[in-house]
Amino acid sequence: MQDATLKSITATIQNGVAKADGKFWITETDVHFAPYNKDFGPGPLKIERSSISKVEKCSGKGAGILPITSDAIEVSLHDGSTYQFIVSNPDELIVLLSQ
Repeated sequence: MQDATLKSITATIQNGVAKADGKFWITETDVHFAPYNKDFGPGPLKIERSSISKVEKCSGKGAGILPITSDAIEVSLHDGSTYQFIVSNPDELIVLLSQ
């Protein structure tokens, strides 16, 4: 049985200069990202919420270095890996993922 979706939005995953637009959604147990262009870019991605150590605001960057927006979150995992997403309403997502 699949978990019910708590929130679903369009987002951009960024990793240095690599970016991909896609669907970002949160369930009770996981965070998912699926790129719209399945032939290019990172994903699909499934992160267990229990593996998340911290979620905080960060800057969305152009060319991997120039801050272009403050509407982004960084998801840090217990294993030290991080994922950055440019999203609308990052504060709402931080609250949701901190529950």
